[in-house]
Amino acid sequence: MRNLTMLTDLYQLTMGYGYFREGKHEQEAVFDVFFRPNKLITYSVAAGMEQALDYLKNLHFESSDLDYLRSLGLFSEEYLDYLGRLRFTGDVYAVREGEIVFPYEPIVTVRAPMIQAQLVETALLTFINHQTLIASKAAKICAAAGGNVMEFGLRRAQGADAGIYGARAAIIGGCTSTSNVYAGKAFGIPVAGTMAHSWIMNFEDELTAFRAYAESFPENCLLLVDTYDTLRSGVPHAITVFRELREKGYEPKGIRLDSGDLAYLSKEARKMLDEAGFEKAIICASGDLDENSIRSLKNQGAKIDLWGVGTKLITSADMPALGGVYKLAAVYEDGQEIPKIKLSDTTEKITNPSFKDVYRIYDKKSGKAIADLIVRMGEEIAEDKPLTIFHPVDTWKRKTLTDFTVRPLRKKIMEWGTVTEELPTLKEHAAYFRREYARFWEEYTRQDMPHIYKVDLSSALYELKRSMVEAHGKGD
Repeated sequence: MRNLTMLTDLYQLTMGYGYFREGKHEQEAVFDVFFRPNKLITYSVAAGMEQALDYLKNLHFESSDLDYLRSLGLFSEEYLDYLGRLRFTGDVYAVREGEIVFPYEPIVTVRAPMIQAQLVETALLTFINHQTLIASKAAKICAAAGGNVMEFGLRRAQGADAGIYGARAAIIGGCTSTSNVYAGKAFGIPVAGTMAHSWIMNFEDELTAFRAYAESFPENCLLLVDTYDTLRSGVPHAITVFRELREKGYEPKGIRLDSGDLAYLSKEARKMLDEAGFEKAIICASGDLDENSIRSLKNQGAKIDLWGVGTKLITSADMPALGGVYKLAAVYEDGQEIPKIKLSDTTEKITNPSFKDVYRIYDKKSGKAIADLIVRMGEEIAEDKPLTIFHPVDTWKRKTLTDFTVRPLRKKIMEWGTVTEELPTLKEHAAYFRREYARFWEEYTRQDMPHIYKVDLSSALYELKRSMVEAHGKGD
Protein backbone atom coordinates (compact mmCIF):
# COMPACT_ATOMS: atom_id res chain seq x y z
CA MET A 1 0.00 0.00 0.00
CA ARG A 2 1.33 3.44 -0.92
CA ASN A 3 1.87 5.91 1.88
CA LEU A 4 -0.08 8.98 0.73
CA THR A 5 0.39 11.11 3.84
CA MET A 6 2.16 13.76 1.77
CA LEU A 7 -0.81 13.92 -0.61
CA THR A 8 -1.86 17.24 0.86
CA ASP A 9 -1.80 20.95 0.15
CA LEU A 10 0.96 22.97 1.75
CA TYR A 11 -1.51 25.12 3.64
CA GLN A 12 -2.68 22.11 5.63
CA LEU A 13 0.85 21.81 7.00
CA THR A 14 1.30 25.54 7.54
CA MET A 15 -2.03 25.75 9.40
CA GLY A 16 -0.96 22.69 11.36
CA TYR A 17 2.23 24.49 12.36
CA GLY A 18 0.19 27.49 13.42
CA TYR A 19 -2.12 25.29 15.52
CA PHE A 20 0.97 23.63 17.03
CA ARG A 21 2.51 26.97 18.01
CA GLU A 22 -0.81 28.24 19.41
CA GLY A 23 -1.43 25.09 21.43
CA LYS A 24 -4.57 24.28 19.43
CA HIS A 25 -3.26 21.21 17.63
CA GLU A 26 -4.90 18.75 20.02
CA GLN A 27 -8.24 20.57 20.25
CA GLU A 28 -11.04 18.29 19.09
CA ALA A 29 -12.71 19.43 15.86
CA VAL A 30 -15.49 18.29 13.53
CA PHE A 31 -15.25 18.69 9.75
CA ASP A 32 -17.85 17.73 7.11
CA VAL A 33 -17.41 16.63 3.51
CA PHE A 34 -20.34 17.72 1.34
CA PHE A 35 -21.04 19.21 -2.07
CA ARG A 36 -23.08 22.18 -3.16
CA PRO A 37 -25.79 22.14 -5.85
CA ASN A 38 -25.33 23.04 -9.48
CA LYS A 39 -27.57 22.71 -12.50
CA LEU A 40 -26.06 19.35 -13.54
CA ILE A 41 -26.46 17.59 -10.18
CA THR A 42 -29.79 15.82 -9.75
CA TYR A 43 -28.38 13.24 -7.36
CA SER A 44 -24.98 11.76 -6.64
CA VAL A 45 -23.73 8.29 -5.72
CA ALA A 46 -21.28 8.24 -2.82
CA ALA A 47 -18.02 6.41 -3.45
CA GLY A 48 -14.37 6.41 -2.43
CA MET A 49 -14.78 5.71 1.30
CA GLU A 50 -12.71 2.53 1.24
CA GLN A 51 -9.70 4.35 -0.18
CA ALA A 52 -10.25 7.17 2.31
CA LEU A 53 -10.17 4.70 5.19
CA ASP A 54 -7.03 3.02 3.83
CA TYR A 55 -5.37 6.43 3.73
CA LEU A 56 -6.35 7.25 7.31
CA LYS A 57 -5.23 3.87 8.64
CA ASN A 58 -1.83 4.30 7.00
CA LEU A 59 -1.29 7.95 7.92
CA HIS A 60 2.32 8.55 8.97
CA PHE A 61 5.26 10.67 7.87
CA GLU A 62 8.36 8.78 6.79
CA SER A 63 11.86 10.06 7.39
CA SER A 64 12.20 11.10 3.76
CA ASP A 65 8.97 13.10 4.08
CA LEU A 66 10.33 14.94 7.11
CA ASP A 67 13.62 15.59 5.31
CA TYR A 68 11.72 17.20 2.46
CA LEU A 69 9.58 19.32 4.79
CA ARG A 70 12.74 20.38 6.63
CA SER A 71 14.26 21.51 3.34
CA LEU A 72 11.42 24.01 2.85
CA GLY A 73 12.68 26.06 5.76
CA LEU A 74 9.19 26.67 7.08
CA PHE A 75 8.90 24.48 10.16
CA SER A 76 10.64 24.04 13.49
CA GLU A 77 12.33 20.83 14.52
CA GLU A 78 9.79 20.47 17.34
CA TYR A 79 6.96 20.47 14.80
CA LEU A 80 8.72 18.04 12.49
CA ASP A 81 9.36 15.74 15.44
CA TYR A 82 5.65 15.93 16.29
CA LEU A 83 4.71 15.06 12.71
CA GLY A 84 7.07 12.09 12.85
CA ARG A 85 4.97 10.61 15.68
CA LEU A 86 1.60 11.57 14.21
CA ARG A 87 -1.04 8.91 13.54
CA PHE A 88 -4.76 9.32 12.85
CA THR A 89 -6.67 8.75 16.09
CA GLY A 90 -10.04 10.24 15.20
CA ASP A 91 -13.56 9.03 14.46
CA VAL A 92 -15.18 8.97 11.03
CA TYR A 93 -18.91 8.93 10.27
CA ALA A 94 -20.02 8.29 6.71
CA VAL A 95 -22.72 7.08 4.37
CA ARG A 96 -21.88 3.76 2.78
CA GLU A 97 -20.62 3.56 -0.77
CA GLY A 98 -23.47 3.33 -3.23
CA GLU A 99 -25.72 5.60 -1.14
CA ILE A 100 -27.63 8.22 -3.11
CA VAL A 101 -26.74 11.62 -1.68
CA PHE A 102 -27.76 15.21 -2.30
CA PRO A 103 -26.26 18.69 -1.90
CA TYR A 104 -25.39 19.94 1.60
CA GLU A 105 -25.64 16.49 3.20
CA PRO A 106 -22.51 15.57 5.17
CA ILE A 107 -21.27 12.51 3.28
CA VAL A 108 -18.31 12.07 5.62
CA THR A 109 -17.63 13.68 9.00
CA VAL A 110 -14.23 13.61 10.67
CA ARG A 111 -14.04 14.16 14.42
CA ALA A 112 -10.40 14.29 15.49
CA PRO A 113 -7.68 16.46 17.02
CA MET A 114 -7.52 19.67 14.97
CA ILE A 115 -4.17 19.06 13.34
CA GLN A 116 -5.20 15.58 12.20
CA ALA A 117 -8.60 16.69 10.94
CA GLN A 118 -7.00 19.58 9.04
CA LEU A 119 -4.18 17.54 7.52
CA VAL A 120 -6.46 14.91 5.95
CA GLU A 121 -8.75 17.37 4.14
CA THR A 122 -7.03 17.33 0.76
CA ALA A 123 -6.68 13.57 0.44
CA LEU A 124 -10.23 12.84 1.60
CA LEU A 125 -11.62 15.28 -0.95
CA THR A 126 -9.42 13.73 -3.64
CA PHE A 127 -10.79 10.23 -3.02
CA ILE A 128 -14.42 11.14 -2.43
CA ASN A 129 -14.81 13.90 -5.01
CA HIS A 130 -13.42 11.78 -7.83
CA GLN A 131 -15.11 8.47 -7.18
CA THR A 132 -18.46 10.06 -6.28
CA LEU A 133 -18.30 12.04 -9.52
CA ILE A 134 -17.64 8.97 -11.68
CA ALA A 135 -20.13 6.74 -9.85
CA SER A 136 -22.77 9.42 -10.36
CA LYS A 137 -21.99 9.75 -14.07
CA ALA A 138 -22.09 5.97 -14.45
CA ALA A 139 -25.48 5.84 -12.72
CA LYS A 140 -26.94 8.32 -15.20
CA ILE A 141 -25.47 6.51 -18.19
CA CYS A 142 -26.68 3.12 -16.95
CA ALA A 143 -30.15 4.53 -16.28
CA ALA A 144 -30.34 5.82 -19.85
CA ALA A 145 -29.13 2.49 -21.25
CA GLY A 146 -31.31 0.34 -19.01
CA GLY A 147 -28.24 -1.58 -17.89
CA ASN A 148 -25.57 -3.54 -19.77
CA VAL A 149 -22.87 -0.85 -19.81
CA MET A 150 -19.16 -1.61 -20.03
CA GLU A 151 -16.65 0.96 -18.72
CA PHE A 152 -14.13 1.58 -21.54
CA GLY A 153 -12.35 4.73 -20.36
CA LEU A 154 -8.82 3.88 -19.22
CA ARG A 155 -6.99 5.33 -22.23
CA ARG A 156 -8.86 8.63 -21.89
CA ALA A 157 -8.63 8.97 -18.11
CA GLN A 158 -6.61 11.82 -16.60
CA GLY A 159 -3.88 9.54 -15.35
CA ALA A 160 -3.52 5.97 -14.15
CA ASP A 161 -5.21 6.41 -10.76
CA ALA A 162 -8.17 8.14 -12.40
CA GLY A 163 -8.57 5.16 -14.71
CA ILE A 164 -8.17 2.56 -11.96
CA TYR A 165 -10.41 4.12 -9.33
CA GLY A 166 -12.76 5.50 -11.96
CA ALA A 167 -13.41 1.92 -13.08
CA ARG A 168 -14.16 0.96 -9.46
CA ALA A 169 -16.58 3.87 -9.09
CA ALA A 170 -18.26 3.05 -12.39
CA ILE A 171 -19.10 -0.42 -11.11
CA ILE A 172 -20.72 1.08 -8.00
CA GLY A 173 -22.77 3.31 -10.32
CA GLY A 174 -24.09 0.38 -12.32
CA CYS A 175 -21.57 -0.66 -14.98
CA THR A 176 -21.27 -4.42 -15.41
CA SER A 177 -17.63 -4.69 -16.49
CA THR A 178 -14.49 -2.76 -17.39
CA SER A 179 -11.84 -2.91 -20.09
CA ASN A 180 -9.26 -2.08 -17.41
CA VAL A 181 -7.37 -5.27 -16.60
CA TYR A 182 -5.54 -3.71 -13.64
CA ALA A 183 -8.85 -2.70 -12.05
CA GLY A 184 -10.26 -6.12 -12.86
CA LYS A 185 -7.50 -7.79 -10.88
CA ALA A 186 -7.42 -5.24 -8.05
CA PHE A 187 -11.15 -5.12 -7.38
CA GLY A 188 -12.53 -8.37 -8.81
CA ILE A 189 -14.39 -6.57 -11.60
CA PRO A 190 -15.44 -8.58 -14.69
CA VAL A 191 -13.30 -7.51 -17.65
CA ALA A 192 -14.52 -7.11 -21.23
CA GLY A 193 -13.01 -6.42 -24.63
CA THR A 194 -12.25 -8.09 -27.92
CA MET A 195 -10.35 -6.38 -30.73
CA ALA A 196 -9.41 -3.00 -32.21
CA HIS A 197 -9.45 -1.88 -35.83
CA SER A 198 -5.71 -2.53 -35.94
CA TRP A 199 -6.43 -6.26 -35.72
CA ILE A 200 -8.52 -6.13 -38.89
CA MET A 201 -5.99 -3.93 -40.70
CA ASN A 202 -3.12 -6.30 -39.87
CA PHE A 203 -4.56 -9.02 -42.11
CA GLU A 204 -4.81 -9.10 -45.89
CA ASP A 205 -8.57 -8.70 -45.73
CA GLU A 206 -11.43 -8.40 -43.27
CA LEU A 207 -12.72 -11.95 -43.67
CA THR A 208 -9.28 -13.42 -42.93
CA ALA A 209 -9.02 -11.25 -39.83
CA PHE A 210 -12.42 -12.40 -38.59
CA ARG A 211 -11.55 -16.05 -39.18
CA ALA A 212 -8.27 -15.72 -37.30
CA TYR A 213 -10.01 -14.16 -34.33
CA ALA A 214 -12.70 -16.84 -34.32
CA GLU A 215 -10.01 -19.48 -34.29
CA SER A 216 -8.49 -17.93 -31.17
CA PHE A 217 -11.79 -17.28 -29.36
CA PRO A 218 -14.46 -19.62 -30.73
CA GLU A 219 -16.55 -19.45 -27.56
CA ASN A 220 -16.41 -15.67 -27.22
CA CYS A 221 -16.42 -14.38 -30.76
CA LEU A 222 -17.56 -10.76 -30.97
CA LEU A 223 -16.40 -9.08 -34.16
CA LEU A 224 -15.77 -5.39 -34.85
CA VAL A 225 -17.56 -4.76 -38.14
CA ASP A 226 -17.00 -1.07 -39.02
CA THR A 227 -13.34 -1.00 -40.15
CA TYR A 228 -14.16 -0.71 -43.86
CA ASP A 229 -17.88 -0.83 -44.64
CA THR A 230 -20.28 -1.99 -41.94
CA LEU A 231 -23.21 -3.21 -43.99
CA ARG A 232 -21.48 -4.16 -47.26
CA SER A 233 -18.58 -6.09 -45.82
CA GLY A 234 -18.39 -6.06 -42.02
CA VAL A 235 -21.72 -7.68 -41.15
CA PRO A 236 -21.74 -10.08 -44.18
CA HIS A 237 -18.22 -11.26 -43.35
CA ALA A 238 -19.18 -11.68 -39.68
CA ILE A 239 -22.17 -13.81 -40.75
CA THR A 240 -19.89 -15.98 -42.88
CA VAL A 241 -17.59 -16.60 -39.90
CA PHE A 242 -20.56 -17.17 -37.58
CA ARG A 243 -21.83 -19.91 -39.90
CA GLU A 244 -18.42 -21.54 -39.90
CA LEU A 245 -18.33 -21.38 -36.10
CA ARG A 246 -21.77 -22.98 -35.87
CA GLU A 247 -20.64 -25.83 -38.10
CA LYS A 248 -17.87 -26.46 -35.54
CA GLY A 249 -20.35 -26.50 -32.68
CA TYR A 250 -19.93 -22.94 -31.39
CA GLU A 251 -22.37 -20.07 -31.18
CA PRO A 252 -21.09 -16.56 -31.90
CA LYS A 253 -21.40 -13.83 -29.31
CA GLY A 254 -22.15 -10.95 -31.68
CA ILE A 255 -20.81 -7.81 -33.34
CA ARG A 256 -19.58 -4.37 -32.27
CA LEU A 257 -20.28 -1.03 -33.93
CA ASP A 258 -17.86 1.79 -33.14
CA SER A 259 -18.72 4.53 -35.63
CA GLY A 260 -21.28 5.85 -38.06
CA ASP A 261 -25.03 6.21 -37.64
CA LEU A 262 -25.42 3.75 -34.79
CA ALA A 263 -29.22 3.84 -34.86
CA TYR A 264 -29.47 3.03 -38.55
CA LEU A 265 -26.55 0.59 -38.63
CA SER A 266 -27.77 -1.36 -35.61
CA LYS A 267 -31.28 -1.74 -37.05
CA GLU A 268 -29.95 -2.90 -40.40
CA ALA A 269 -27.40 -5.21 -38.80
CA ARG A 270 -30.13 -6.71 -36.60
CA LYS A 271 -32.20 -7.54 -39.69
CA MET A 272 -29.21 -9.15 -41.41
CA LEU A 273 -28.25 -11.22 -38.38
CA ASP A 274 -31.84 -12.37 -37.79
CA GLU A 275 -32.36 -13.31 -41.43
CA ALA A 276 -29.16 -15.36 -41.28
CA GLY A 277 -30.44 -17.25 -38.23
CA PHE A 278 -28.36 -15.49 -35.58
CA GLU A 279 -31.17 -13.98 -33.54
CA LYS A 280 -29.24 -14.41 -30.29
CA ALA A 281 -26.10 -12.63 -31.52
CA ILE A 282 -25.81 -9.36 -29.64
CA ILE A 283 -25.02 -5.94 -31.03
CA CYS A 284 -22.57 -3.90 -28.97
CA ALA A 285 -22.03 -0.19 -29.57
CA SER A 286 -19.20 2.12 -28.56
CA GLY A 287 -17.83 5.45 -29.70
CA ASP A 288 -18.09 8.68 -27.67
CA LEU A 289 -21.32 7.72 -25.93
CA ASP A 290 -22.97 9.22 -22.86
CA GLU A 291 -26.44 9.26 -21.30
CA ASN A 292 -27.70 11.84 -23.80
CA SER A 293 -26.57 10.02 -26.95
CA ILE A 294 -27.72 6.68 -25.54
CA ARG A 295 -31.16 8.06 -24.75
CA SER A 296 -31.35 9.52 -28.26
CA LEU A 297 -30.35 6.22 -29.85
CA LYS A 298 -32.96 4.34 -27.87
CA ASN A 299 -35.61 6.86 -28.87
CA GLN A 300 -34.64 6.20 -32.49
CA GLY A 301 -35.23 2.49 -32.01
CA ALA A 302 -31.58 1.44 -32.12
CA LYS A 303 -31.10 -2.31 -31.76
CA ILE A 304 -28.21 -2.22 -29.32
CA ASP A 305 -27.85 -4.79 -26.54
CA LEU A 306 -24.58 -3.76 -24.91
CA TRP A 307 -22.92 -0.37 -24.54
CA GLY A 308 -19.22 0.43 -24.21
CA VAL A 309 -18.75 3.90 -22.74
CA GLY A 310 -15.35 5.48 -22.35
CA THR A 311 -14.27 9.12 -22.52
CA LYS A 312 -17.45 10.83 -21.37
CA LEU A 313 -17.81 8.43 -18.44
CA ILE A 314 -14.27 8.28 -17.10
CA THR A 315 -13.84 12.07 -17.38
CA SER A 316 -17.46 12.97 -16.51
CA ALA A 317 -17.13 15.21 -19.53
CA ASP A 318 -20.06 17.56 -18.93
CA MET A 319 -19.15 18.11 -15.25
CA PRO A 320 -15.47 17.25 -14.69
CA ALA A 321 -15.47 18.10 -10.96
CA LEU A 322 -17.97 17.38 -8.21
CA GLY A 323 -16.98 20.42 -6.20
CA GLY A 324 -17.10 18.71 -2.82
CA VAL A 325 -15.83 20.79 0.10
CA TYR A 326 -14.53 20.15 3.62
CA LYS A 327 -15.75 22.62 6.23
CA LEU A 328 -15.31 23.07 9.96
CA ALA A 329 -18.60 22.46 11.77
CA ALA A 330 -17.59 22.51 15.46
CA VAL A 331 -14.79 22.46 17.99
CA TYR A 332 -14.85 21.26 21.58
CA GLU A 333 -13.65 22.95 24.74
CA ASP A 334 -13.84 21.11 28.05
CA GLY A 335 -16.09 18.54 26.37
CA GLN A 336 -18.60 21.17 25.24
CA GLU A 337 -19.43 21.69 21.59
CA ILE A 338 -18.84 25.13 20.10
CA PRO A 339 -20.63 25.17 16.72
CA LYS A 340 -18.88 26.92 13.84
CA ILE A 341 -20.40 28.50 10.73
CA LYS A 342 -19.01 30.00 7.52
CA LEU A 343 -20.96 33.02 6.31
CA SER A 344 -21.16 34.36 2.78
CA ASP A 345 -23.05 36.93 0.73
CA THR A 346 -24.05 33.88 -1.35
CA THR A 347 -26.73 32.06 0.62
CA GLU A 348 -25.77 28.68 -0.84
CA LYS A 349 -22.26 29.01 0.63
CA ILE A 350 -23.38 29.49 4.23
CA THR A 351 -22.52 26.25 6.01
CA ASN A 352 -24.64 24.24 8.43
CA PRO A 353 -23.04 24.38 11.90
CA SER A 354 -22.61 21.70 14.56
CA PHE A 355 -21.92 17.97 14.62
CA LYS A 356 -24.71 16.54 12.46
CA ASP A 357 -26.45 13.43 11.21
CA VAL A 358 -28.76 12.71 8.27
CA TYR A 359 -32.02 10.77 8.09
CA ARG A 360 -33.91 9.62 5.01
CA ILE A 361 -37.69 9.67 5.24
CA TYR A 362 -39.77 7.13 3.32
CA ASP A 363 -43.46 7.01 2.59
CA LYS A 364 -44.67 3.98 4.52
CA LYS A 365 -47.19 2.85 1.91
CA SER A 366 -45.02 3.04 -1.22
CA GLY A 367 -41.62 2.60 0.42
CA LYS A 368 -40.32 5.49 -1.70
CA ALA A 369 -37.98 8.20 -0.40
CA ILE A 370 -39.70 11.55 0.06
CA ALA A 371 -37.14 13.75 1.85
CA ASP A 372 -33.87 13.87 3.78
CA LEU A 373 -33.49 15.66 7.08
CA ILE A 374 -30.16 16.99 8.41
CA VAL A 375 -30.24 17.07 12.22
CA ARG A 376 -27.93 17.84 15.11
CA MET A 377 -26.11 14.74 16.30
CA GLY A 378 -28.21 12.93 18.88
CA GLU A 379 -31.58 14.11 17.57
CA GLU A 380 -34.03 11.31 16.93
CA ILE A 381 -37.13 11.25 14.73
CA ALA A 382 -40.21 9.53 16.14
CA GLU A 383 -42.08 7.58 13.49
CA ASP A 384 -45.25 7.52 15.58
CA LYS A 385 -45.63 11.31 15.69
CA PRO A 386 -46.37 13.85 12.93
CA LEU A 387 -43.22 15.44 11.50
CA THR A 388 -43.23 18.87 9.92
CA ILE A 389 -40.42 19.54 7.45
CA PHE A 390 -39.74 22.87 5.77
CA HIS A 391 -37.49 24.39 3.13
CA PRO A 392 -34.24 25.59 4.75
CA VAL A 393 -34.42 28.98 2.97
CA ASP A 394 -38.05 29.43 1.89
CA THR A 395 -39.37 28.32 5.26
CA TRP A 396 -43.00 28.93 4.26
CA LYS A 397 -42.74 25.80 2.13
CA ARG A 398 -43.84 23.22 4.71
CA LYS A 399 -45.24 19.73 4.80
CA THR A 400 -46.43 17.60 7.71
CA LEU A 401 -45.77 13.86 7.41
CA THR A 402 -47.83 11.32 9.33
CA ASP A 403 -47.31 7.91 7.72
CA PHE A 404 -43.58 7.47 7.27
CA THR A 405 -40.46 5.54 8.22
CA VAL A 406 -36.96 6.90 8.73
CA ARG A 407 -33.47 5.53 8.25
CA PRO A 408 -30.17 7.06 9.37
CA LEU A 409 -27.92 7.44 6.33
CA ARG A 410 -24.62 7.36 8.20
CA LYS A 411 -22.79 5.30 10.75
CA LYS A 412 -19.48 5.44 12.55
CA ILE A 413 -17.01 3.57 10.36
CA MET A 414 -13.81 4.45 12.23
CA GLU A 415 -13.27 4.94 15.96
CA TRP A 416 -9.99 6.09 17.48
CA GLY A 417 -8.31 5.50 14.14
CA THR A 418 -9.54 1.91 13.83
CA VAL A 419 -12.11 0.71 11.28
CA THR A 420 -15.12 -0.49 13.26
CA GLU A 421 -16.47 -3.20 10.93
CA GLU A 422 -15.71 -5.24 7.86
CA LEU A 423 -16.38 -3.22 4.72
CA PRO A 424 -18.81 -4.49 2.05
CA THR A 425 -17.37 -5.81 -1.20
CA LEU A 426 -17.51 -3.83 -4.43
CA LYS A 427 -20.23 -6.16 -5.68
CA GLU A 428 -22.25 -5.46 -2.52
CA HIS A 429 -21.80 -1.70 -2.97
CA ALA A 430 -23.18 -1.96 -6.51
CA ALA A 431 -26.13 -4.09 -5.39
CA TYR A 432 -26.86 -1.64 -2.59
CA PHE A 433 -26.97 1.26 -5.03
CA ARG A 434 -29.43 -0.60 -7.27
CA ARG A 435 -31.72 -1.32 -4.33
CA GLU A 436 -31.68 2.25 -3.06
CA TYR A 437 -32.10 3.74 -6.53
CA ALA A 438 -35.30 1.74 -6.88
CA ARG A 439 -36.64 3.45 -3.74
CA PHE A 440 -36.72 6.86 -5.44
CA TRP A 441 -39.53 8.12 -7.61
CA GLU A 442 -38.47 8.50 -11.24
CA GLU A 443 -39.32 12.21 -11.01
CA TYR A 444 -36.25 12.72 -8.81
CA THR A 445 -33.78 10.71 -10.92
CA ARG A 446 -34.85 11.52 -14.48
CA GLN A 447 -32.39 13.44 -16.63
CA ASP A 448 -34.74 16.05 -18.08
CA MET A 449 -36.10 18.64 -15.66
CA PRO A 450 -36.06 16.44 -12.54
CA HIS A 451 -38.13 17.33 -9.52
CA ILE A 452 -35.91 18.73 -6.75
CA TYR A 453 -35.58 16.26 -3.91
CA LYS A 454 -36.15 17.81 -0.48
CA VAL A 455 -33.16 18.15 1.84
CA ASP A 456 -34.30 20.02 4.93
CA LEU A 457 -32.92 20.98 8.34
CA SER A 458 -34.47 19.92 11.62
CA SER A 459 -36.03 22.71 13.65
CA ALA A 460 -33.16 22.55 16.16
CA LEU A 461 -30.48 22.82 13.48
CA TYR A 462 -32.36 25.55 11.64
CA GLU A 463 -32.70 27.63 14.81
CA LEU A 464 -29.02 27.20 15.64
CA LYS A 465 -28.02 28.30 12.15
CA ARG A 466 -30.41 31.26 12.17
CA SER A 467 -29.19 32.46 15.56
CA MET A 468 -25.53 32.20 14.50
CA VAL A 469 -26.16 34.10 11.27
CA GLU A 470 -27.97 36.84 13.18
CA ALA A 471 -25.30 37.00 15.89
CA HIS A 472 -22.50 37.42 13.39
CA GLY A 473 -24.53 39.98 11.49
CA LYS A 474 -24.94 42.09 14.64
CA GLY A 475 -21.24 41.79 15.29
CA ASP A 476 -20.53 43.47 11.96
